[in-house]
Amino acid sequence: MWVTHRPRGRTEEWSPVIPEDNRFESDPSDALPEDPGLPAGWSADSPDGDDPATVARLTELLRGHERAGRGWAGSGEDEVLVEVSERGLAMRENLVVRDPDGRIQAWGSVHDRAEGRMLFVHIVDREIDERLADRCSDVLFEWAEAQAKAVGAARGLAEQQIDTGAFAEDERQHGWLEDAGFTRVRTWWQMSRSVEAAEAELVPDPARWERKGVVFRLVERQGGPDSGGMPDEADLRAVHDVLEGAFTDHFNSAEETFHEFIHRLREDPGHRWDHWWLAEITDGDEVEPAGALVGTVSESATGPDGSYVSYLGVLESARGRGVATGLLRTIIADAASRGRDRVGLEVDADSPTGADGLYTSMGWGTKYVTESWHKDVAVG
Repeated sequence: MWVTHRPRGRTEEWSPVIPEDNRFESDPSDALPEDPGLPAGWSADSPDGDDPATVARLTELLRGHERAGRGWAGSGEDEVLVEVSERGLAMRENLVVRDPDGRIQAWGSVHDRAEGRMLFVHIVDREIDERLADRCSDVLFEWAEAQAKAVGAARGLAEQQIDTGAFAEDERQHGWLEDAGFTRVRTWWQMSRSVEAAEAELVPDPARWERKGVVFRLVERQGGPDSGGMPDEADLRAVHDVLEGAFTDHFNSAEETFHEFIHRLREDPGHRWDHWWLAEITDGDEVEPAGALVGTVSESATGPDGSYVSYLGVLESARGRGVATGLLRTIIADAASRGRDRVGLEVDADSPTGADGLYTSMGWGTKYVTESWHKDVAVG
């Protein structure tokens, strides 16, 4: 449907609206049995996200988990702070399991991602005794299931999904998930494409260009694209609406409110407003939103940074007009103009849309593989 382009207004006062208190049990004792079955001297509590030593230890655990699962570590403290900082806790809760010396040996995090969908991080130290590791794992699963019931009840649901992930080669994690009643439901290809400096000329201008009646542009900003001002709320809502519409028939699609969407994406360590693009089909003064791409920065401590495609969606009514290709060419050109050496993305290996064919034809290749594992928990 064609819509008239709305006039842009000032946006200083808008801000994401989220629950004043998150929907989880904040006290671990309310989400665990009185005796969780830990060995003598072991304990489970909430981590202090303001404590540098705690953040450093959680980062160490996360990086060890990545090395064991895919062969290399890519995360740092920023990824941990998303989970345990005051900002992250608006929609999350965390649990750590400590040994008798107070050292954190396991970490769980739950995220109220959208109605009916709770994300779960499950990490256990790779160096501890197998029996102790198994018990730590059990405690994390027990806690997560209790949190699923809490968040599901707060949202008025009869059933709450727990959504967690695993690297395709992580057999220890697979065994724990199967034992806890989770089912492997999807496979994801984590793809990357190298970027050459000359590809800065791939499109006339990543900020705005046009091809065959489709305009590709950055979301507008107060004071202009270089002002550093807040983005136009109408543009952000257009991005949200496009992505909600584009992914309606995709695997495990869960409706996410505009405010939840904006809050969650702003938590990403790589978030930048100047990495959000809209594609619009134009006909005179009329404009029809057609597609959207939300990109982020993949920072590197040892070399050039990269760009990452967090979201790419095209409305069904606009498919076949080169919208997805145009948006991908835009982020490649933008990355090249910033001196970056790669663009990454995730694709559903089981999707019937054949999106992987487009990515492969444009130079993307699979770097590693991850999986989604789900468990549905009765809330009542």
